[in-house]
Amino acid sequence: MADLIRVLVVDDDALVRVGLSMVLGAGPDIEVVAEAADGAEALDAVRRLRPDVVLMDIRMPRMDGLAATEALRSAGDGPAIIVLTTFDTDEHILRALRLGANGFLLKDTPPRAILDSVRRVAAGESMLSPAVVTRLIDHVVRGEDRGGQQDRVRVARAALDRLNEREREVALAVGAGKSNADIGTELFMSTATVKAYMSRILTKLECANRVQVAIIVHDARG
Repeated sequence: MADLIRVLVVDDDALVRVGLSMVLGAGPDIEVVAEAADGAEALDAVRRLRPDVVLMDIRMPRMDGLAATEALRSAGDGPAIIVLTTFDTDEHILRALRLGANGFLLKDTPPRAILDSVRRVAAGESMLSPAVVTRLIDHVVRGEDRGGQQDRVRVARAALDRLNEREREVALAVGAGKSNADIGTELFMSTATVKAYMSRILTKLECANRVQVAIIVHDARG
């Protein structure tokens, strides 16, 4: 089938890889194209197989998920990335999202939610609620000194200043967790128009995806 969502599973634990592959294999619209045991293997598999989505463990030997995510994003247009973690307050999650990951999943996430998340990021949507983004940012901010927090706010506000009024409205709606369809209804636009605005916003803010836009919006609030 031409419309299958092609997924690469990356984790240093073979049992986790097998479990995720079984879960994903149950989706009639999803195909696991390969498994990888670390970030280096993941980069090679992405180059060879061009998956649509990568499920990426954060903590791995040789090359961890953060380094692999950064390498994939620096290479330009690539797959959507969902990072895998054991704890939802993992200090590395927000860093992964800032590097360009599209979201994260806990390793004990129910199978149906894993399938839904893969489908959503493959379609270009965010899989993070505003509450999750806010909690992650707050978790990191508690470990920052005040100067670091002020720098983060200043950089985010300067980024949003690059947008015109309509683009800013769309960006704020993304920060509120709204889908393209919701944004279109709220701002009286077609979904195609919203997508066009999103493309310009991603370019102007130098973001890889909607999650990074949402983080900038939340950072700017201080």
